[in-house]
Amino acid sequence: MRSLTRRLNQFTAKLLDLPQDVVMDLPRMTMIGNMQLYIENHRGVLHFSSDLLKLALSKGRLEVYGSELVIRAILSEEVFIEGVIQDIKYIP
Repeated sequence: MRSLTRRLNQFTAKLLDLPQDVVMDLPRMTMIGNMQLYIENHRGVLHFSSDLLKLALSKGRLEVYGSELVIRAILSEEVFIEGVIQDIKYIP
């Protein structure tokens, strides 16, 4: 049933020319150099320190490694971090 729903969502997104991240509830990340990272469609902060950020996603989690990390803004589905970003891991 899930695969049928997923296929229907993908078909609808293509038919209506909608972005896949909106229809499939996928994270969207915008990175500026290695200094800023903006993440949309997260489900909450699991862990935060100056060298690690863990975010819950609808399907998995996202880990951001770096140094001097700071959360500049956080909303219900968006987070903006700054610092020296060294690595980003998506864990399904």
